[in-house]
Amino acid sequence: MQGVGYCERLSGAFWAEPLNAASNAAFMLAALAAWLLLRQQGRRDWPAEALTTLVAIIGGGSFLFHTMPQRWTLLADVVPIQLFALCYFGLALNRFLGLSRLLAAIGAILFLGACFGLASGVTLLLPAGMRGSAGYAGFLIGLFGVALAARLRGDAITGGRIAVAGFVFALSLGFRSLDSVLCGAVPFGLHWGWHLLNGLLLYLLLRAAITHDLPAASRS
Repeated sequence: MQGVGYCERLSGAFWAEPLNAASNAAFMLAALAAWLLLRQQGRRDWPAEALTTLVAIIGGGSFLFHTMPQRWTLLADVVPIQLFALCYFGLALNRFLGLSRLLAAIGAILFLGACFGLASGVTLLLPAGMRGSAGYAGFLIGLFGVALAARLRGDAITGGRIAVAGFVFALSLGFRSLDSVLCGAVPFGLHWGWHLLNGLLLYLLLRAAITHDLPAASRS
């Protein structure tokens, strides 16, 4: 089973992963809900608009990979996720923690580099079937780090929202990590849970950004 991809995939057919493919609708719903929320704000917020568009792209890229698993669709799946993580962390440093745009950009790049470094170490500690989740360990730590920093700055609302998103992501990582481990007991796998919970996660993150007051330098 694992030789051709995720637990659910037993062949190279287009619909060999029906649950994994269909569950990408969660990203589209998250993007739609975020767009509606943006319209309610009555202001332009190009960073949040760009991130919302990126969430829809994540859904499309993941759908492509889970229906046509090839090298280019793998890139279509992974690159938008990495880009979202980089950009959202930069936005969080600027909007939630008050750093300048330049410092936020530098911090985001350093954060992504730290995530790659951490992934290399975590990979060595995990069983073979769970190593694919190692790359997300830094993102999980980053969420709780931002939540704590926001609370220390007196922004309990944002801190609480990001912390909730962190717990959702932890649960989501559990589904992703156990897909291979529990394949014998759950033939259709658990990767669909990763998609559904990540759709919720991304909406929670977008909501926290959209409803937060914009820094003065970011206002349109």
